[in-house]
Amino acid sequence: MYTHEFKKRVRYAETDKMGYLYYGHYAKYYEIGRVELIRSLGFRYRDFEDILGVKLPVVSLESRYLKPAYYDDLITIESTITSMPTKLISFDFKLINEKSEVINTAVVKLFFVDSATEKRVSCPSAFADKLATYF
Repeated sequence: MYTHEFKKRVRYAETDKMGYLYYGHYAKYYEIGRVELIRSLGFRYRDFEDILGVKLPVVSLESRYLKPAYYDDLITIESTITSMPTKLISFDFKLINEKSEVINTAVVKLFFVDSATEKRVSCPSAFADKLATYF
């Protein structure tokens, strides 16, 4: 298992009339967490496309809203890969407020797809090697 944390402050433009983080923006927070987790392994998300010729389309997103996030809250995005990726990679997320309360949980699943053929492929070995020591 590999977990990474990244902090992001809720911007005014991300809130609704009630002052809550608008529900449609949560997926952006998951993306930030996913990209920063990959970066923390010494790998760039863009390397999948630019170097390895692999795309990562989202297959499913399941989100649970437990408490609201508000304008100017500092949110910790906790991102976890719980199992070695195969043709699918799954990320578990927890959004945590400054009171250490879990305010949102999510699971986002993505496939590895060859950019040229649009066919599903296995996790590139270059990335799997980065994760191997954690599993």
